[in-house]
Amino acid sequence: MIKLTKLKSQEHEFVLNAELIETIEETPDTVITLINSKKFIVEESMNEVVRRVMEYRRGLNRNFR
Repeated sequence: MIKLTKLKSQEHEFVLNAELIETIEETPDTVITLINSKKFIVEESMNEVVRRVMEYRRGLNRNFR
């Protein structure tokens, strides 16, 4: 799970299951599309979302060793 910030929303922070991400685009806003086609527009850059996903997955791998 990764913590992100919705763009221009009353409910700013939310937690997203990183395993459900299908694509991440910058258009120029960062748009995350999930495998069920649901979309989120977030304040973080595409590179920051990717960094958080990688950090999350590294944490999972540490628990299996």
